[in-house]
Amino acid sequence: MILYSLTLQKTTGITSAISGNFSGDKNPEIAVSRGKLLDLLRIDDNGKLHTLLSVEIFGIIRSLTQFRLTGSHKDYIVVGSDSGRIVILEYNKITNSFDKIHQETFGKSGCRRVVPGQFSGVDPKGRAAMVGACEKQKFVYVLNRDSSARLTISSPIEAHKSCMVTYAICGVDCGFDNPVFAAIEMDYSGVDKDCTGQAAAEAQKHLTFYELDLGLNHVSRKWSEPIDNGANMLVAVPGGGDGPGGVLVCAENFVIYKNQGYPDVRCLTPRRVDLPAERGVLIVSSVKHKSMPFFLLQSEYGDVFKVTLECGNEGVSELKIKYFDTIPVTCSMCVIKPGYLFAASEFGDHALYQFLDIGDEPDVESSSARMTELETEEGFRPVFFQPRRLKNLVKVDIGHSLMPIMDMKVVNLFEEETPQIYALCGQGPRSSLRILRPGLEITEMATSSLPGVPNGVWTIKKNVNDEFDAYVVVSFTTATLVLSIGETVEEVSNSGFLDTTPSLAVVLMGDDSLIQFYPSGIRNIREDGRINEWSTPGKKKIVKVGYNSHQAVIALSEGDLIYFEMDITGKLMEVEKCEMQGDVACLDIAPVPAGRERSRFLAVGTYDNLIRIMSLDPNDCMQMLSMQSVFSPPESLLFLEVQASTGTEDGAGHHANLFLNAGLQNGMLCRTVVDMVTGQLSDIHSRFIGLKAPKLISITIRGQHAVLCLSSQPWLGYIYQGQFLLRRLTSNTLKYAASFSSDQCAEGVIAVAADSLKVFTVERLGETFSQTIIPLRYTPRKFVLHPKQNLLVIIESDQRALTAEEREAARKECFRTGMDDNGNVEMENAHEDDDSQVSDEQYGYPKLEKAKWVSCIRVLDPRTEETICCLELQDNEAAFSICTVNFYDKDYGTLLAVGTAKSLQFSPIRSFDAAYIHIYQFVDGEKLELLHKTQVDDVPLALSQFQGRLLAGIGSVLRLYDLGMKRLLRKCENKMFPSTIISIHTYGGRIYIGDMQESFHYCYYRRDMNELYIAADDFYPRWLIASQHIDFDTMAGADKFGNVFFVQLPQDISSEIDEDSTGRKKSKKKSMLNGDPKKVEEIIQFHVGDVVSSLQKASLAPGGRECIIYGTMMGSVGSFLPIASRDDADFFSHLEMHMRQEHPPLCGRDHMAYRSAYLPVKGVIDGDLCEQFHTLPMDMQRKIADELYSSPVEILKKLEQIRNTII
Repeated sequence: MILYSLTLQKTTGITSAISGNFSGDKNPEIAVSRGKLLDLLRIDDNGKLHTLLSVEIFGIIRSLTQFRLTGSHKDYIVVGSDSGRIVILEYNKITNSFDKIHQETFGKSGCRRVVPGQFSGVDPKGRAAMVGACEKQKFVYVLNRDSSARLTISSPIEAHKSCMVTYAICGVDCGFDNPVFAAIEMDYSGVDKDCTGQAAAEAQKHLTFYELDLGLNHVSRKWSEPIDNGANMLVAVPGGGDGPGGVLVCAENFVIYKNQGYPDVRCLTPRRVDLPAERGVLIVSSVKHKSMPFFLLQSEYGDVFKVTLECGNEGVSELKIKYFDTIPVTCSMCVIKPGYLFAASEFGDHALYQFLDIGDEPDVESSSARMTELETEEGFRPVFFQPRRLKNLVKVDIGHSLMPIMDMKVVNLFEEETPQIYALCGQGPRSSLRILRPGLEITEMATSSLPGVPNGVWTIKKNVNDEFDAYVVVSFTTATLVLSIGETVEEVSNSGFLDTTPSLAVVLMGDDSLIQFYPSGIRNIREDGRINEWSTPGKKKIVKVGYNSHQAVIALSEGDLIYFEMDITGKLMEVEKCEMQGDVACLDIAPVPAGRERSRFLAVGTYDNLIRIMSLDPNDCMQMLSMQSVFSPPESLLFLEVQASTGTEDGAGHHANLFLNAGLQNGMLCRTVVDMVTGQLSDIHSRFIGLKAPKLISITIRGQHAVLCLSSQPWLGYIYQGQFLLRRLTSNTLKYAASFSSDQCAEGVIAVAADSLKVFTVERLGETFSQTIIPLRYTPRKFVLHPKQNLLVIIESDQRALTAEEREAARKECFRTGMDDNGNVEMENAHEDDDSQVSDEQYGYPKLEKAKWVSCIRVLDPRTEETICCLELQDNEAAFSICTVNFYDKDYGTLLAVGTAKSLQFSPIRSFDAAYIHIYQFVDGEKLELLHKTQVDDVPLALSQFQGRLLAGIGSVLRLYDLGMKRLLRKCENKMFPSTIISIHTYGGRIYIGDMQESFHYCYYRRDMNELYIAADDFYPRWLIASQHIDFDTMAGADKFGNVFFVQLPQDISSEIDEDSTGRKKSKKKSMLNGDPKKVEEIIQFHVGDVVSSLQKASLAPGGRECIIYGTMMGSVGSFLPIASRDDADFFSHLEMHMRQEHPPLCGRDHMAYRSAYLPVKGVIDGDLCEQFHTLPMDMQRKIADELYSSPVEILKKLEQIRNTII
């Protein structure tokens, strides 16, 4: 078995983000790390986030820092990864790619605690960079430039110290003095020698300054001072002529300003009034406002604080912390001009905020000057505040994130052409059920009804220099409706268009000539109101029209073609006639090339399954240049000119190309390259897109030409990052459409759907799936599908949280608390009205003791997005497993089994008060009613139906239950499993058990002996996370280290097990190695690079082959497709080999080593690497193609075909 691995939805979670001017333009960008992806984002004029570039680095990004050389106008990126190398990248806007400027090796590959890369800091003047490991090692690199102004980097300068743990690193701003780096460190040298534990308890963190002597090329420990053991983050304070220098040390409950030679300035961090006294406040992210002298710090609860420093002659005199706003917890924040804050959320969707104010108005504030007032014998008296709605920020855009995917299923509940992916995402109050559909999401701007059913729609400008469209022309069976576009869309009667006949096309030709084609003729409307008419000869009618900005061709009812050109006076002049051998099915004229008067090419489709390219050149007008046979009569033709790119948003630089798109009556879309000199057709691509013949319309997306295909479902073909993509649109069937531009909607589409007219935009071009988001109450764990009602049953649970009723009561209590010893209110906003209260998504849940759990069972109808039933579990129970079961010879029908635990704790040791299996009955097919619950010995983490009974994994025991009147009845069990059972799959008489630490166990049940036996297990001890049954002998699994593997029972062992009539009772005794003597074989091994949380066997394409779909904790969706033929397997494996050699990963990680991070890769071809073929220079593409005895075009076609097979 050979599998083709391909990522369908790139990672959506973010681990770190930095902002800077990486392109050298005035528009700043955001570089974000998504684990194994490096993305570059930009904010457009409308305040929307767009992805300029996304690069798979085939490694793990551990740290990300930007710097700028003195006097330079652009920023560079320092990447610390698992490659054991420091990499400096520069964004090349010409090619829209990251160029590797320097790559220096300093250690072994992998995420090791003594190999630098986990932390990085840069001198604010761009003169040096430090990379540090979690323990012992630190390197400093001197950055400079040569005589050609190119960046240079020195050899590494060591700053190691043994037995030293590092917590944070940053560059200290000291002007143009020697560069200084600050680090939070802890020396544990005495801990290993002390067996009493006293040394560990007395270990102290230190703030250490490292100075790089540029003259001696040496690093020394300049200054070290003990700091609070709760310190976790450093924030550099501007120095030199911009500020006092030094750093802010963010510790538990405090923020401390520190600098060598100056006294410490300490300030108390304000805390929520409902926060338990035993819980501290830690800062998790920070950002400095670039144009204002203040910092923004965010706590682990989501509260953002504004920090300001007041300076005197002796340094910083006062430190103030003021409550600013509350947003979801982030891993990074970036301030971008002009006035935007990008918040990379830890879980859930990311957000882009705009500053409304900088927090100058009075609010809860803590100051270092009040520390003596707040000090008591027990410590410092807290400064309380109550979170409120956003006051200084407003959300302007979101970036969808699936992180983390907790569970996922692929099923077609909406009975659409393609199945949907149902994913449980998020954590706590930011949890949601995401319904993913393959295709691009549209945003509807307006919808209005029409007096009838239209048969065409067009938009048109009055003058070629106009920025926006002036009219919307809608054609009906017997009339034409003209609407003017302004602040409102209104019907007009003085436009000059003939409104008593249907229209075939409406177009602006020349500078100001409006041309209306109708069955009996052509009307030419000039800007000054003059109207010219052309009538068809005899009783002939116009049936088809093709046009561009200066030319037009009409097809008459008997197959005649008449060619027109626009002269310099604005008149449409007849040039040539041509008789075709049969009726014309469709036609189109290529766009006029820049700098020319006319286009040379006319495409004509006829009912004899032929497409002809004809010349419009005066020397050989209406002569056939080439011909292409297709599978079915063409319904629609469209020339699409792809302009030459120099690396703008559409992708890497590419030459200008002319493509002919043909929609066939059998639902196929064909795309052919047209030679721009000879008109010859080559390189045909075809794809089935719907049951109806596609209609093709040219539209504009982000300034680039795109093709809109209207079939049973609309599709959009466009260029994105140098690659042509064809994606569905998540819209109902559209009959007709046209490009639309107005002052409210600069780039949109106006379309006819049934008897209504709607305007929509397409914004997120880089995404593979559109999303429907249904909020949930708690962190979702698992869900099942009701087999008959098509309902989803979801179990949700959270630790250290309150129920909805308890949270509401706690909020009301908050306004009566926050009193000091004298009864004074410490909160300035303690008496605001209810309108100021924030939502749970923004506020988060109050944190309680460890053993407190909240949980619910939700029955949800995904078609209506409504919750039918939500059952809260009482008595501190939490649900962890679920399944539907039909018990044999019972009249209850489909029942629901839920495994729960009471007061479960994981630290300091795992404990619980009780564990149960609940049995629920569906009342009226929807509501849940508890039949009974059965107490069990351990937490049931896996449940499954098996032969009319319930199979439960209870700790390390596999147990079979039947249904009783008051409880479940134990029938048989097997206690021979080594660890905890987390998954159960059944097929026929076989049972496939997933063990938390020991991979898979193949079991079977002997009904005649009523016993469960272990037939085989795995060689390797794998920490299992997800599993999926493939076939009778094969299982797929994913471990917690990011590996996906397939194991298969050898055929001889499988046959032996099936033929064994004795039951192999000896297997009930453990062998000397605590395993079964019969072992499964590993047939697939692949390191994904992210923890896979769910595996599903499904097909996402209509009529496509089944593949394995997986979801990850970082919010990506990928697939493994079995390659059908040996030729394809050889082709892609050789392509992968050449890509490894010719296109190594960006950050220096060896590709083979990365995919074999834990075990050697086996049986999988990396499609993500193969798909980078189109980013290579053309000479490199030809070199690889020659080695494969192919051409670059054929390679790209095969890559497109295999992707279309999956989705």
